[in-house]
Amino acid sequence: MKILLLTPDLPYPSESGAALRNMGIIRGLRAAGHEVSLLSFRGDPKALLSNPLMELCAAGHTVALPTRTRIKRLMRLLTSTRADMESRLASAAYERVLRHWLQTERFDIVQFSGIEMGGYLEQILSAKGGAKVIYDALNAEADLQRLIASVDAGELRRIPAALYSSIQARRLARFEARVCRDVDAVIAVSKEDRDLLQRYRGAPVTVMSNGVEVADYRPPPGNARARGHIVFSGKMDYRPNVDAVEWLGKVIMPRVWDSEPAACLSIVGRNPHARLQELASDQRIRLTGWVESVLPYLHEAALFVAPLRMGSGTRLKILQAMAAGCAVLSTSVGAAGLNSQARSALEIADDADAFARAIVGLLQDDARRRELGARTLEMVSEYYDWPVLTPKLLRVYESLARE
Repeated sequence: MKILLLTPDLPYPSESGAALRNMGIIRGLRAAGHEVSLLSFRGDPKALLSNPLMELCAAGHTVALPTRTRIKRLMRLLTSTRADMESRLASAAYERVLRHWLQTERFDIVQFSGIEMGGYLEQILSAKGGAKVIYDALNAEADLQRLIASVDAGELRRIPAALYSSIQARRLARFEARVCRDVDAVIAVSKEDRDLLQRYRGAPVTVMSNGVEVADYRPPPGNARARGHIVFSGKMDYRPNVDAVEWLGKVIMPRVWDSEPAACLSIVGRNPHARLQELASDQRIRLTGWVESVLPYLHEAALFVAPLRMGSGTRLKILQAMAAGCAVLSTSVGAAGLNSQARSALEIADDADAFARAIVGLLQDDARRRELGARTLEMVSEYYDWPVLTPKLLRVYESLARE
């Protein structure tokens, strides 16, 4: 099959959850003998030169990321009834390339990644020819915004953000419903997201979880973990991650240090939000910013934590940590999307006291951490390795081809 893949950012280097997922999809499709053309956004116009992606794709093109000022976003909020994400990636240059490809090439599948790319759906439908259109839903976005609003509403200084998310949730529900009804198939990353998206009564929804190439993450022989080293990773200007790190650094870690004063925390990820900078004043907390690879931190970590209070889908950060053989402590929200077998390999705690006690208990129990690390690696290998996941996507393609 010839597949056109539309993505919000370049799959390689993989600097976001969407990029990691799309890189896994591209590798899996290529291994299955399919031909993938990629149209993506990227700040660097030379991003595809000498990029390993071009060894996997039949064709590739990048367009500069559109820029929007805060004033423009506020004006749209006040003057439009559309969701912010509907126009976040609006680009005349992207439209021109997309139109040219759809008019000059015959594709069997056009697949777009994330609700932001749904802004191009009308154009896709008008020029797709005989191609089937698939929406790869990275989140159940309307419900995610509702959850963000409810968490933000609990803190006075974040009331404006809560109001914004509440407005966006209602707008996103209309947009998300339209997208799900106009495509031929929807892919959800978890059963929970599938149930939410099915409420729109649109195209059939199939679950294909996020995944990792497990072999890329396995710790080296004789790997030694640093006692007391706690790691969190993720894109650090993403609101659920910012909230998690603030809660971790300001509320949970002081309770941990009462029992484990030598414990240290690494926050690994690009674009740390300004709200997090004050955490770095504590010598026991390190904000790394962008790193070339998260692997050294995962292999060194005594414990990986995911204190998420908002979010949806399957957390790639957790899958990466599991593939690196880390003991993982998460909230129930963070572990949502994982199947029951995988969740059983994690420690779960949901309030600050319980989370802090769990950190202390695991830091003081080497055998328990080793047991959890072995179990997480076993579960991610069985259920979330890309060679296990790709056949689920191929079955969706095959069913559409028979229609």
